[in-house]
Order: sequence, then C-alpha cells, then structure tokens
Amino acid sequence: MAVSRDDRGMSATGRARYQTDVSDEEWAFVAPYLALCREDAAQREYPLREVFNGLRYIVKTGNQWRLMPHDLPPWQVVYQQMRRWMEARCFETMVEDLRKLLREYAGRKCEPKAMILDSRTLQSTPESGARAGYDGAKRRKGSKVHAAVDTLGHLLALHVTAADEQDRAQVGLLAEAVQQITDENVELAYVDQGYTGEKAAEAGHRHGIRLEVVKHTEAKRGFVLLPRRWVVERNFAWAARFRRLAKDYERLAATLSGLHYLAFAFLMLATLVKTFS
Repeated sequence: MAVSRDDRGMSATGRARYQTDVSDEEWAFVAPYLALCREDAAQREYPLREVFNGLRYIVKTGNQWRLMPHDLPPWQVVYQQMRRWMEARCFETMVEDLRKLLREYAGRKCEPKAMILDSRTLQSTPESGARAGYDGAKRRKGSKVHAAVDTLGHLLALHVTAADEQDRAQVGLLAEAVQQITDENVELAYVDQGYTGEKAAEAGHRHGIRLEVVKHTEAKRGFVLLPRRWVVERNFAWAARFRRLAKDYERLAATLSGLHYLAFAFLMLATLVKTFS
C-alpha cells in the first residue's frame, strides 16, 4: 500500500509531505519522549523528526523495510532507532502520559478503577512463523496480542504470546503490569468467557483485581456489542488499520508489542490534538 504525498505542504527538510508525516502539533508532544540524545549530537546524521516519519510510514503502510522511500532516511537508520526507542520504553511512556491527559480532560481521575481484558490473534508470516502457535477458536496460526485498557479504551498494558496460549493464563501478567503503572488502583476487570476459571480469578485476586465475566443474555448469532468490552474490540480494530499490524510481520515478539504501543499512541495523540485544536 503506497501513501500519497500531500502537495499542499513541504516537510522540514524540503521534500513533499507524506500523509503519514507527523504534524507540528503531534511533534511538539512526542519529541521530548524520542530525544534519547541531543538533537545536535555528532552521531545524528538525519533529523529525528524525519526518522520518526520513516517509522510512521512503515507502520501505517505495511511496506517492507527495504522499500522505504528514498526521500526518507535509510531503512537501516530508522530500524536501529526504532530498536533504541523500544528498549528505552519510549512508546509505553508516551501511552501512559496520553492516557492520563485524556482521562483528565474527560473528567475522570488519572488512574482508573476498572479495566477490560481481551486479545486478538494475528496471522503469522514467514518472518514470525518460528514462534507462531495455532489458535483453535480462530482457526489461525500466528501470535496473540493480549491487552488491558481502561473503560474509555485507553491502553494500560499489552504483551504478545504464541496464538495457542490461553487468555486466562495471561491474567496474572497483565494484572501485575497494570497495577504497577496505576499505583495499585485497579479493582475490577471486565472479561469474556475465555477468562473463566478458578486460576484466572486467583491470578487477578493476587493483585487485588476481581474478574467480572460479561456474557450474552441469550444465545445469539453474529457480532453482538457487549457492555464495557466493546471499547477494547474497537481499539483492536483501529490498530488493525495500521497495515504493519494486520498480520504478524515481525521476527521478534518484542517488536510486535512495541509497534502496538506505537499504534495506540498514534490513536490517542490524534484524539488529543483534535480535542485541543
């Protein structure tokens, strides 16, 4: 998928803009999170904003790294910088701060009392097939992304497993991560029937979280919008619009996880800019 240029504007380096380029308002927010060294550091050959634009281009379009447009920094530069950002947890920190800002603007407390747990399965590719598992329910071989969001749909925690890992087995890990970033504030988790069972309930209880299973009131066919849980399903659908995340194209699970944090940051940042513009 190619992303067309926006001929109405030019980038800071004088090239025609891509639709995936970060806006001035977005860059003003994200730049402090991405500057791991001085902007004028001797080892910096390309502007940091252009490197970030290169990463946005790859994630949104789903292009192969080696098909990076020639007027963006070389793909090796963008990939190496992406690894540095992920190792420094830049995208996770960005998501945490965006969540607090958006909750405050919505009249909520910074830290939530409740969350929703869910997962999505991504089809494997030759790059990720070595760590893939088979999800019998989805009839798909690949990786599974497990996420916890607040009741507004803002990401709290996320991690990646093979697709054959059970959702209920991830409750403890997600609960621990959520309590760490919310100062032990979450008390309730809304889940589907994939999280039933004593072990899942005990895993949540160890971290002070009670699981509440949201069920259909009666047998129904097709997609049914469930109370509370729809927000995480909506966000997974939004993330899938980033073509790099439509399937599991990543050799490393850590990369797939990091790119999901980046995608959620894109979505939350767009909401923030729209809110205050």
